Amino acid sequence: MEDFKIYEKTDGNIRILNIEGYLDAHTSVELEKAFERLISEKKYNILVNFRKLSYISSAGLGVFMAYIESIRNNGGDIRLCEMSDKIFNIFDMLGFPVLFEIEREQGSAITKFRSFLNKSES
Repeated sequence: MEDFKIYEKTDGNIRILNIEGYLDAHTSVELEKAFERLISEKKYNILVNFRKLSYISSAGLGVFMAYIESIRNNGGDIRLCEMSDKIFNIFDMLGFPVLFEIEREQGSAITKFRSFLNKSES
């Protein structure tokens, strides 16, 4: 089984989580811990980069659903970017593009996220 890793960066007021490897029932707890920590730090603007994610299970998908409401209730959002076609198709089949902003490239995701944040601040 492949490992799961999270590398975190900050770009202004956006936290970027670069996720890598296999996100399944055994590894999803790591992503849960990352979201819990960000919420406890009041960091509600989260961009998740899927570029190096090779697999996601229903448990992994469930993590995003578990945290989106509390993050949005605090004025933030979870946005997603750089998914492989295989992973995007899984999200698409389950209707996630209606619930989450998904961008092909991180740069455009950050630009759109900043625009969203600027509108919500005014």
